Amino acid sequence: MVDETQVIDALDARVKRREERRDFFKTVGAATMFAGGAAIAMGGGITALEAQTAPTDNDVLNFALNLEYLEAQFYYYASYGTGLPAANLTGTGTQGAVVATNAGAVPFTDPAVRAYAREIANDELAHVVFLRSALATAAVAQPAIDISATPTSAFSNAARAAGLIGAGATFNPYSTDENFLLGAYIFEDVGVTAYKGAAPLITNKTFLEAAAGILAVEAYHAAIVRGTLYQKGIATPALIDATEAISNARDSLDGSTDLDQGVRPIGNVANIAPLNPNGIAFSRTTGQVLNIVYLNRAAVTLGGFFPAGVNGTIRTSTAQA
Repeated sequence: MVDETQVIDALDARVKRREERRDFFKTVGAATMFAGGAAIAMGGGITALEAQTAPTDNDVLNFALNLEYLEAQFYYYASYGTGLPAANLTGTGTQGAVVATNAGAVPFTDPAVRAYAREIANDELAHVVFLRSALATAAVAQPAIDISATPTSAFSNAARAAGLIGAGATFNPYSTDENFLLGAYIFEDVGVTAYKGAAPLITNKTFLEAAAGILAVEAYHAAIVRGTLYQKGIATPALIDATEAISNARDSLDGSTDLDQGVRPIGNVANIAPLNPNGIAFSRTTGQVLNIVYLNRAAVTLGGFFPAGVNGTIRTSTAQA
């Protein structure tokens, strides 16, 4: 039988951890790092610039497609050393190039991590293909994407703001199994919150069912990444600390609420699934997601992993207090 006191203590510990992270943004000064330009939420609200007209299903799916381009390109480079097939990148809006300096196939030493990476890469390409097919001629082109490993790349700026590297250093998600997992961790949790938030905005039941299916896959991906980091973190605690630092940095970007969670255990209970006390995953608005991928708390239309912004009508992040 479960000890009721242990359950209550675990829930209290989770609340305490969230309270401790609320002031993270102020204490580490992450605002300066991110505001200089340095996972996909589609629900819970829209930004001020989008408020005049509610987004259509096509708007929402295209927003998701932009973010699927980003994930798919990262996983493809990490798994196979190359980007997505050119035929899957065209569409409306300005097609951008992938800046992938020093990106390449990860020299995996753990066969399981290699297998996970390739499975996720193939899944993300399938998501791109599906969304493009569903949108047909309305599909947006891939925007410019930065997945480089340089001192000024989006990955390095995100890692620096989280305190993982110092000034002028490079975070290279293609260098080791562990760095790959941390790079993937930056994206995967955001992707889950995106599709979780899609329901209020999608009106077509066929599209809604498809979005629910993609959400399930993204949740599997996040669990693989989080679970593997947790397992490796038992022997290398710095990995668990890194997930907390990245989680804190994401939370510092997307508003005053403290929802994000790393994989540090709560008492003697694992924390693979980031949930609220009711066991429910949380959502982010489109503006909040753009805060994270643009690496900026302000209301902007470009930056971070999308140097020229995303394509489509939903492209402005939210101004956070």
